[in-house]
Parts: sequence; C-alpha cells; structure tokens
Amino acid sequence: MQRIPVNSSNIAAIGYDPDSSILEIEFNDGSIYQYFGVPELVHQELMDAGSHGKYFAQNIKNDYEYKKVN
Repeated sequence: MQRIPVNSSNIAAIGYDPDSSILEIEFNDGSIYQYFGVPELVHQELMDAGSHGKYFAQNIKNDYEYKKVN
C-alpha cells in the first residue's frame, strides 16, 4: 500500500485502501500498523486534521481492530 508522508511528531506516513477499508499508519519509529474497517470519511478527516497524531489518538487508535505489520 502506498503511504503519503505527513508532517507529524508521531506519524511518518498514512496510507488507505478504499476497497478493503484498511488504513495503514507508519509511525516515526518505523513501526507500521493496519487498522481494519475504517470508513473513507475517517481517513479523509485524518488527512485533513490540524494534528494527525491527535486525531489518530481520539478517533482511530482504540476504535478499530488492528495488527502490526512491521
């Protein structure tokens, strides 16, 4: 999945696959997580957020099933 670099103190890049509703987050420490069942609207709000890390923590981190892929 292609990820887009973002300017964040915690997140390096964000990717999204609308066909599978998988959100992929690459953190600045190099770890990569996939979050499942994420609506396209949530991905868009994350990309548009003034703080990607804050939006992630408040709206994604504890709300979606995930797995570490790297």
